Amino acid sequence: MGDVSHTSLSPLPSSGRVDVAARLRDALLGASFTADGLLDLLGAPAYAALARSETVPALRATRGDTPLETLVRLFLLQQPVPHARVADVLPVEDGLESGWLTRVGADEIAATVDIRPYGGPGGEDWFIVSDLGCAVGGAGGIGSREEGVVLGVGGASTTLAGITVRTPVSSALDLGTGSGIQALHAAQHATRVTATDLNPRALHITALTLALSGAPAADLREGSLFEPVADDETYDLIVSNPPFVISPGARLTYRDGGMGGDDLCRTLVQQAGDRLNDGGYAQFLANWQHVEGEEWQDRLRSWVPRGCDAWIVQREVQDVTQYAELWLRDAGDHRDDPAEYQARYDAWLDEFEARKVKAVGFGWITLRRTVAAEPSITVEEWPHSIEQPLGETVRAHFDRVDYLRASDDAALLAGHFRLVAEVVQEQVGLPGAEDPEHVVLRQHRGMRRATKVDTVGAGFAGVCDGTLSAGRILDAIAQLVGEDPVLLRDRTPAQIRLLVEQGFLEPAE
Repeated sequence: MGDVSHTSLSPLPSSGRVDVAARLRDALLGASFTADGLLDLLGAPAYAALARSETVPALRATRGDTPLETLVRLFLLQQPVPHARVADVLPVEDGLESGWLTRVGADEIAATVDIRPYGGPGGEDWFIVSDLGCAVGGAGGIGSREEGVVLGVGGASTTLAGITVRTPVSSALDLGTGSGIQALHAAQHATRVTATDLNPRALHITALTLALSGAPAADLREGSLFEPVADDETYDLIVSNPPFVISPGARLTYRDGGMGGDDLCRTLVQQAGDRLNDGGYAQFLANWQHVEGEEWQDRLRSWVPRGCDAWIVQREVQDVTQYAELWLRDAGDHRDDPAEYQARYDAWLDEFEARKVKAVGFGWITLRRTVAAEPSITVEEWPHSIEQPLGETVRAHFDRVDYLRASDDAALLAGHFRLVAEVVQEQVGLPGAEDPEHVVLRQHRGMRRATKVDTVGAGFAGVCDGTLSAGRILDAIAQLVGEDPVLLRDRTPAQIRLLVEQGFLEPAE
């Protein structure tokens, strides 16, 4: 991508000309400038390299003069293209007048923003707008140190979009909207979408993303965290991919929250409870400190606001040196004078040492507003592979929380259950042994959990098809293995509860 590290940010296109955005969208789609079209043109290796901000393979694949090659060079590779070639594909005068395009030299046209095709969950052809040179990914950093820079779609953005609960709602709030990807997703299932950002440039780019993607306009508000939201405004869904990086300062608006340590993420989570309607969800990505002498799980439990169930998943942990190096490289600081890089690195370690931070965790936080007298808070570590999208898995987790909270052991034994689809059983033991050492149930969908069970638990799960109550199944197992049915009924509900909690069994009612 073009190196903009020593230049000021370009003026942005007008977001008020919806007609221009519509004509531009039609032209892009007409040239197959879509996620599928790019894959067909570039091939899988070059397409994947482009996602890492490596452009050489894509440059080699776009040496021709087809409309799609022209658009790739113009918007993705940020290469000037002869006016005549652009005019064959796009409404050039509209683009120049509204600011999407600019003249370069005597007879060439360049883009003023990065426009990247993005496939929606239902096969929609969307476009994410960001600043030039600021597609996310790649070992060289984003290539810009401008405070107001707006990044494109990265792994964090797609992770949050994938875990978000997508039930139809009346109102959704996207805090720290950036390029607008979360607002774009929310617009598909929310009647009203509000998007906020401290960076006015981000609000402008969000408007461009929505318009170019053919989505309804959002209510855009400038300000930090919940400041732009009135005290009496509440929502059915709140999402945020905030500037969660724990850093010694606030150099870069897109990543540094400007509060000490993990205070920004803590504040965001604690303030979300009062902004949710009953049954509403708030879902965030976050970083949190692992502090000497403190359990990280306890730290996160203290963040959960009153009146909310919570499911918090730690996906990754980095020691302070790895963490500092990651974000110094992300900003391109490794390309600076070595002495300056070392000084910045030292400042990060000073900050962590002063706060007694030994590592930093990264993961997801989901809150759900509840009227239950005793909210449920689950904090766990799950660094293993998962299957996105997880929105339905998240919703089902809280449904199970409700069921288990309302069910004592007698209710569990009277209940009917089904084994969730794509669960397999593995028997673990020495080769040739008559009996396995233990049995493992493993999910092949969603969280892809695995859990040990005894032979009774495995047998119980295997016959759960919703027709018989848990108690009757246990009575049959007791007769089969020659065990006292009363004792078996006494000791098995805990195992049933665990299998329901982890999503191996679901109530059949």
